[in-house]
Amino acid sequence: MQQWGPWRDRFVAINGRVVDNVNNSISHSEGQGYGMLLAVLAEDRETFVRIWTFTQNELLIRDDGLAAWRWEPDRKPHVTDINDAADGDILIAYSLALASELWRVPVWHDAARTIAVSIGQNLVRRDDGYPVLMPGSQGFGAKDRIDGPVVNLSYWVFEAMPVLAQLDPKTDWEGLSRQGQDLIRRARFSPDQLPADWISLKTAEPAPAAGFEPRFSYDAIRIPLYLLRANITDRTLLEPFAQSWAKAGGIPAIVRFADANALEPLIEPGYRMIAASVKCALDHSPIPPELRDPEPRQYYPATLYLLAASALAQHYPGCL
Repeated sequence: MQQWGPWRDRFVAINGRVVDNVNNSISHSEGQGYGMLLAVLAEDRETFVRIWTFTQNELLIRDDGLAAWRWEPDRKPHVTDINDAADGDILIAYSLALASELWRVPVWHDAARTIAVSIGQNLVRRDDGYPVLMPGSQGFGAKDRIDGPVVNLSYWVFEAMPVLAQLDPKTDWEGLSRQGQDLIRRARFSPDQLPADWISLKTAEPAPAAGFEPRFSYDAIRIPLYLLRANITDRTLLEPFAQSWAKAGGIPAIVRFADANALEPLIEPGYRMIAASVKCALDHSPIPPELRDPEPRQYYPATLYLLAASALAQHYPGCL
């Protein structure tokens, strides 16, 4: 993974903190999880240990074994939101399990199992008989919100589900994966048939959640990426994204559902790499030359770029 070195050097501090450089240089459980996963994919044990050590010492401070999601360098205490975020928890557990297998470190497997069991107990809940993933342990359930439960489909890290099932066989991870894919099919809004970042499951059919702008944006763009990384090849799941992005020459955009307006093109290479990856998965179009080796500038799209590139290398090598 040739782009790993520049990403690591730009976004990973010496103490293992993954820095979100366009978000006031905060850190969060998502970023720590992404950093751990990318370090495993790059087989960079030293960096993995640094990121995991920071995560363990600074974020795994809750009583339930889940990670506090927000850490700010200029605040004391540094953790400014103790609530967890399901995607960060999943990424951390998944990465620990992969690292344990790659480098033969049993204690990492034990840590992964502890987190996976806690995710299953605290975040995987039943809705109308089906398992759903709560975005966090507090604030999203039917008792917390008038339109609850509320979910975020970009928190379904599909590739992690089989690994979590081995760590925590009591939780229906396979059913959770199926339900996530079913919700992607059903949660299609606006003329472009795109999912919202935040979705209410209170009624029979999914709807954009109250209190969040009804739009497709920075969260939901990860949905097709996670499908590709898990090698989920159902065209009906991927085609709405490809069709929407084709209208603007393969450049994704934030789409407001009220009027179907594209509010802001997402021009960073990482976002465009997701669009190009989806297109290649569907019609075998190679990745454009300008997306082959971009400089990592912003934490989030640069991270998505590496995740997309590694997915193509594994599942669609002809695209590269």
